[in-house]
Amino acid sequence: MPHPTRRSVLSFAAAGTALVLPLALLPQQPQAATTRPGLVPGLVYAAGQKFDKSFNEGAFTGAERFRTATGIAVSEYLPATPAQFDQGAAALLRRGVTDLVAIGFYYATPIARLAPAHPAVRFTLIDAVAEGPNIRCVTFKEQEGSFLVGVLAALASKSGTVAFIGALDIPLIRKFIAGFEQGARHARGDIKVLVNFVGTTPAAFNDPATGAEVARSQFQRGADVVFAGAGVSNFGIFAAASEARRLAIGVDSNQNYLYPGSILTSMLKRVDLAVESSLEAARQGKWTAGTVALGLAEGAVDYALDENNRDLVTAAMLQAVETARRDIVAGRIPVTDGS
Repeated sequence: MPHPTRRSVLSFAAAGTALVLPLALLPQQPQAATTRPGLVPGLVYAAGQKFDKSFNEGAFTGAERFRTATGIAVSEYLPATPAQFDQGAAALLRRGVTDLVAIGFYYATPIARLAPAHPAVRFTLIDAVAEGPNIRCVTFKEQEGSFLVGVLAALASKSGTVAFIGALDIPLIRKFIAGFEQGARHARGDIKVLVNFVGTTPAAFNDPATGAEVARSQFQRGADVVFAGAGVSNFGIFAAASEARRLAIGVDSNQNYLYPGSILTSMLKRVDLAVESSLEAARQGKWTAGTVALGLAEGAVDYALDENNRDLVTAAMLQAVETARRDIVAGRIPVTDGS
């Protein structure tokens, strides 16, 4: 599909833009799951906070947009830890859920175990892959969006050193790192890239204090732009960057407004589209199992430009990042995922 306009892609967090991913872009290869009369959707969030200004809030936005458009409410469950997935899914299934959407890489094993016992339920897993005739998996080409913010980070850096902070070292986070490093070095061949992590378990996504400590350590080592890919821990990273008069980069949703003038941009990951489109496909009887990866060409990843960061992005930076976008979509710049 044609690339969405800049305004439509970048304003969704603030204004709830109704940019809907075409159903044809969702998986079509395996057969559809057995259907049940009616549609009763349920949503299991990633562990942590619902209104996290990031991943979960994007999922909520998609579900809420679907409810507004159709009048069909979406039952929700917010686990405190990933281990609570089973009890949350069981509670939703007891309520007659026909379509269960799970948000988070750590739900792959539980979904693969649960789906065979409920063949009439359609399971959508976002951010991971699990096999099954009634499982749809939606993943993202995080490396493509991260390439773009890497270009901006390198061009904004005065020290010649930029940094990435991930929650923990897992393949998903490595996709962000790979794209960020490639983009930074595409823009400046001599750029130095630091990489550190908040922790070693999923709890690292919810540890702002440690996130701030890691950021301060990177600033002491010369970094003046840090890409924060650590969920709620980003709040600590942003605060540390603001205090040190350095620049930060947000992730998943548009986080520019949290520290205007201190957040260079945000790498958008359209979880809202994944949730809304899967539920709409089920409503229209077009839901199918399988796996799809969405990137720049589908408008599913991007960078954010608005009134909160516009003064930080020069015309030359904007030209460079938009040229990179076109080249990635056209296949002239291959972006590897670090695997």
